[in-house]
This record gives sequence, C-alpha cells and structure tokens, in this order.
Amino acid sequence: MNIRGIRSDHVYQKMIAASIEKRNDIYRYELMKPFEKKLEIYRIPLKAKQENGYDVIMASTMLGYLAPEKIDESQQDNVALLSQDNFWQTCQKAIEDGLGRFEKAGISLPIQEYLYTIMLADPKSPYTILSDGYSGDGGIPGYIWGAIYPNTFTLDRMPAALAHECNHNVRFQFIEWRDDITLAEMMISEGLAENYATSIYGKEKLGPWVSKVSMESLKEYIKPLIKEALDVSGMENLTAYLYGDEIAEMNNYFPVGLPFCAGYACGYYMIEHYLQKTGKTITEATILPSEEILAEITDFWEE
Repeated sequence: MNIRGIRSDHVYQKMIAASIEKRNDIYRYELMKPFEKKLEIYRIPLKAKQENGYDVIMASTMLGYLAPEKIDESQQDNVALLSQDNFWQTCQKAIEDGLGRFEKAGISLPIQEYLYTIMLADPKSPYTILSDGYSGDGGIPGYIWGAIYPNTFTLDRMPAALAHECNHNVRFQFIEWRDDITLAEMMISEGLAENYATSIYGKEKLGPWVSKVSMESLKEYIKPLIKEALDVSGMENLTAYLYGDEIAEMNNYFPVGLPFCAGYACGYYMIEHYLQKTGKTITEATILPSEEILAEITDFWEE
C-alpha cells in the first residue's frame, strides 16, 4: 500500500510569496490538480470555462476551505503551525494505521494508492465554526482531505478525524455510492466512521458532530423525527436530518427542526448499539451492507 501526502504548507508558503493574481493558479495546479479525479467525481472543474465561473476555487470557498486570495502575509502564523514536520508525520501514521487495520483484519483493500492533504479551514465559515475548527473528507476511495484552523486543540484532533475518513474510504470501496442514498445508509456510514475513530483514539476524541448532541435531546425528539425519515433519499432531502437545519439552509434545502449533525450523532449511537448487540468488530461491520445492519437494530428505536 502506498500512502502519499501533499504538503499543503509548502504550497501555501509559495502562495504567500506570490502576487495575488498568481495565487489561484498555484492553488489550482499545485494543491488541487493531484486530486483531479476526486474533483471530477464531485463534478468540480479544475478551471472554469468562463471567468468567475464555478471551479475548484469557488468550490473550495463554498466548502469552508480558506480562499486562495486570503493566503497572504496574515496567514504566516497559521501556515507555520501547519509546517511542523511532526504534524505531517502524525497524519501519515494516522492514515497508515487507519487503513492498515483493515488489512491486518484480513480485509484486502482493492485500492492500494492513497493521496491526502490537510488544508487551511476558513475560521469565518459556518462549517468551520460548527465543527470546532477541523473536519475531513474521505468519501472518494483513494483520496483523503483534512481541513484545519490550526491551534493546539485542532492539531491534536486531526488524527481522529483522519481515522474517520479512512473508514469512509474503505467502506466505499465495498459499498457503491448512489445519488439516491437514503438517510439510514448515510447514518450508518457516519456512525461506522466515528465509532472507528473512537475505537482507536478513545471517546475523549469524539468529534463535535456527535458530542454537541445531548443524550436528552437525542431521546426526546431527534430519534422520533429521524425514525420516520430513514427512507428519505437524496442529499437535498436528507441534509437537514443528517447535518441539521443550519447547514441545510446554507445549501438552500428545507429545514426539519433538527440541530447540528443530529443524524450523525444518532448514527453513532445506532452503530454503537449494533456492535454491542452483535459482537461484530468495527472493521467487520465497516464493509457490511446497510440492510444487514438495519435488520439487527430495530430495537434501537425503542430505547
């Protein structure tokens, strides 16, 4: 297995030294082009056909990454924090471990080439604020992104976030993604990923996408609402259930009366229930079809 990191800090340093009109292309061709296949699956062009059109620059800003035009002298301290060799070594080890545990468990991964990077998150983006300054994206097998507004807390949390994304990376090598994916299937994927992260790093590293939801609110109104929506399909319809109203409205989707990452949190406890009930390991469960997992946890909704 070959796991290679793109040192975003080196690209950011080059951008800071460049004139503002050159920054977009440095970002586009030196940081994003290696991930072009991932971008194609997301239908994000590397470069727009017309000026100011939708492309990787616009998409990055919309997704909460720091816009290339903002990578200037004001970001020197953040880039310096991102430039620590031991941070990149820790990220490399986290991904090697996150993927390697499956092979050690006898699960042969179809994909053997992996590429990752850690990008600066925009501290003013609602995505960054809601996720306490760090997040990840590992839904396309072979590619992993981390996003971070670097400080002591977020630098410490990044390995757990990368383990979460490794789990997605593995699952979607065995379970085919569909545009009409259901809420139940998404909750299972997120629940598996976060249970995987805590199985390695402990519950003290539980992500804000779970820890911000109280058990009281989960039992009183989140579970009843979600139980009735498990078959809702398509991201435009399930976003509010999975990510909460605030993120749904940011994407011009309808709210349903749920807080930040209600579905994520529900999925975490749903998979925790499944693992305890069946005795399956998290690595075994990661590659199981959703319907097999759902069939075992009908009692979760009665708790």
